Amino acid sequence: MTPTIYYCYDAYCGWCYGFSPVISKIFREYSDRIAFEVLSGGMILSDPPRPIGVMAPYIQKAYKTVEERTGIKFGADFLWHIFNPEESDWVPDSEKPAIALCIFKEYHPGAGILFAADLQYALNYEGRDLCDDEAYRHLLEKYGIPEDAFYAKLHSPAYQERAYEEFALVKQLKVTGFPAVLMQVSDSRFHLLARGYTDYASLKEAIEASLQEIGVAPDR
Repeated sequence: MTPTIYYCYDAYCGWCYGFSPVISKIFREYSDRIAFEVLSGGMILSDPPRPIGVMAPYIQKAYKTVEERTGIKFGADFLWHIFNPEESDWVPDSEKPAIALCIFKEYHPGAGILFAADLQYALNYEGRDLCDDEAYRHLLEKYGIPEDAFYAKLHSPAYQERAYEEFALVKQLKVTGFPAVLMQVSDSRFHLLARGYTDYASLKEAIEASLQEIGVAPDR
């Protein structure tokens, strides 16, 4: 079987945002030999939903750590909501971006890594509210996805169910934090390649070791 890398992430995970350049580079480098699948983890599913002010104090400190460790930058439009939570109308929830990813994968199978990275840039740099339908419109044009079909599916119970199936699969894979990267090397066997932020060299080394173990030619 073709080895498959599963990238377990959440659109609202700041460390996943920092990891986006790493996993995107890995995808470009290995997509001719390895299948890639992105799974949304459902990190924020609150009932009732909770406003950004609940997590803002944590993010106010944590975003600097993410920047220093990963080299990524958070945008001023995102940070405005973090430092002015009493004025923000954001109510973060992982459901809608997870549904959007399911729809994207239907149109572009195997390229979910790219869309996930774009979602995180839209949130964390451009300051787009991923719970707002309009946050996705610019990406539909970029990837040639018909707007009417996308928005109909975005509010369809069937695609909501797909998103929750992904959340369940991530739990089944015993992923408890994001980002996480696993490689499926047989029907029932997975190698854990990364838990938490991992730099490019370390992830590449782990991939090459797994490929060597299953007899796939090394990277050139």
